[in-house]
Amino acid sequence: MKVREIFAKAVLTKTAISGFDYCLNPYVGCGHGCRYCYASFMKRFTGHKEPWGEFIDVKVNAPTLLKNQLKRAKRGIVALSTVTDPYQPLEKKYKITRGCLEALLGKQFSVNLLTRSPLCLRDLDLFKRFKKIEVGLTITTHDEAIKKLFEPRSPSISSRIKTLETLRRERIKTYAFIGPLLPLKPAPLVKMFEGVVDEVLIDRMNYPNMVKGIYYKNGLDNYLTDDYFNVIGMDLKERFEKKGIPVTMIF
Repeated sequence: MKVREIFAKAVLTKTAISGFDYCLNPYVGCGHGCRYCYASFMKRFTGHKEPWGEFIDVKVNAPTLLKNQLKRAKRGIVALSTVTDPYQPLEKKYKITRGCLEALLGKQFSVNLLTRSPLCLRDLDLFKRFKKIEVGLTITTHDEAIKKLFEPRSPSISSRIKTLETLRRERIKTYAFIGPLLPLKPAPLVKMFEGVVDEVLIDRMNYPNMVKGIYYKNGLDNYLTDDYFNVIGMDLKERFEKKGIPVTMIF
């Protein structure tokens, strides 16, 4: 893994993503190494030659820079993060995300946080002081073997579910992002989410060319068709709604 410390010029950026006013990305790149990651397009702008998942730029000045930006910014909802995981492994050392949360807390900006990592529980003390915060865990399948194929260095599914349990117990609003829909069985996935999420978002595989080789090599071709995404997506939606869990379909 190539790690580089950089000084960013800005970290709080206006976004056109529906429901959010700003996005905030403490890192460039991500150590989880998800094979399907749409954020790999960032290489076009950063000049990195390493494969996606093999480099990380740490924005070491992000908390200080954010404090200065917040002095002039109109209060709004911040998406943390959109092209990186704010709690990837290096966050344990650098604490950039924690520093940014402290800055946002000082101005009480609302936060929508999405991660794959139980490391987010380290900052539970900060979460509990926000007037409005949502914390989501990305969980794309119920099957650990499938997870390892597509998300080789990311935390286990079971650890993510336990993280949601802890957050819910501490009265933090939680959600699960099932995106992209990897090969899965709806019934066991819905059962895993019972009692631990307030909401679910579902999205399909939007960049199949990046991963079709993995599907073909492992005999998973049927899980890459429009029929699969449409049928399984609606099946999940119906099952969650029967449990009283609201669902947003992104496709």
